Amino acid sequence: MRRLTYGMNLSLDGYIAAPGDDLGWSRPNDELFQWWSDRVGATGLALYGRRLWEGMSSHWPAADREPGATPAQIEYARRWRDMPKVVFSSTPSAVEWNTRLVTGDAVPEITRLKAEDGGPMDIAGATLAAAAMRAGLIDEYAIVTHPVLVGGGTPFFTALDNWVDLTLVETRTFPDGVLLTRYETRR
Repeated sequence: MRRLTYGMNLSLDGYIAAPGDDLGWSRPNDELFQWWSDRVGATGLALYGRRLWEGMSSHWPAADREPGATPAQIEYARRWRDMPKVVFSSTPSAVEWNTRLVTGDAVPEITRLKAEDGGPMDIAGATLAAAAMRAGLIDEYAIVTHPVLVGGGTPFFTALDNWVDLTLVETRTFPDGVLLTRYETRR
């Protein structure tokens, strides 16, 4: 059975995007960027909601050919393109870059994917992750907290029907006061 991790950058007040989907507050330093790149390199399958997919697919497929692209950006772009991905949405009619589109209910498909053999799965996008959280499908939370208050926007966590008990498995401090906390779901 595959493990499913929900991990994203978030503000200290719990948002993954400020109002207007502004992500300007979450520019990672080199060490944090490498950590994210290594996660992408180790991910067997990435699950995306539409909005995050649109943002990622508008930048990373060609980022390694941008003037001034750093070696780390080139590596991330290649890893991202090569990583198998599933996009859950009824809006786009086609997806590219080693990606499959699912237009139906996400929860049964995520359940099916978790039961398969393969590498770990990451889920990204607040709406998609919320459905997986409510269904009890998330095994781990990787929370990368930036020392900024944005005052509103898209929250990392959603309202839940039941409590989810977690066990802290890792903490790590990155430059600029960024803190990683990883938690496993207690079952």
